[in-house]
Amino acid sequence: MSVSLGEPVPDFNATATGDTPATLSDLRGRQVVIYFYPKASTPGCTTEGGDFRDRKAAFEAANTVILGVSRDGIRAQENFKAKQGFNFALISDKDEAVCRLFDVIKLKKLYGKEHLGIERSTFLIDADGRLAREWRGVKVKGHAQEVLEAAQALHAGQ
Repeated sequence: MSVSLGEPVPDFNATATGDTPATLSDLRGRQVVIYFYPKASTPGCTTEGGDFRDRKAAFEAANTVILGVSRDGIRAQENFKAKQGFNFALISDKDEAVCRLFDVIKLKKLYGKEHLGIERSTFLIDADGRLAREWRGVKVKGHAQEVLEAAQALHAGQ
């Protein structure tokens, strides 16, 4: 089962940085941006996280919470968050439950070898818990700004 535009996103429970549970239902009443990235502390993922970090105040003004997700363990997520000064929670999804819910595990090629990995993707969930927008196969440059503008428009009722 995967999420569909306009439909309620099923609740999930995951472990986030700060040893806190991340539960979608706890965020009802706020918009949620969930972005999936392949691996903590890699160049593209560092840039993408920094772009979201630098726009956090604007996301908050649009009643929007940011969550980053990868298959890295919680220790790697804690180190990544601390080193980069990320001001939002990172979710450790080692069992891929959240990744599979959003259908972001894809067959990828690296140096001629195939493997399963996270396709860089972002999802915007409205305050009622419905999937409002999705971006798949994301290119990092300009992406966080595009997501912010979508969150602002959704918050403004546009």
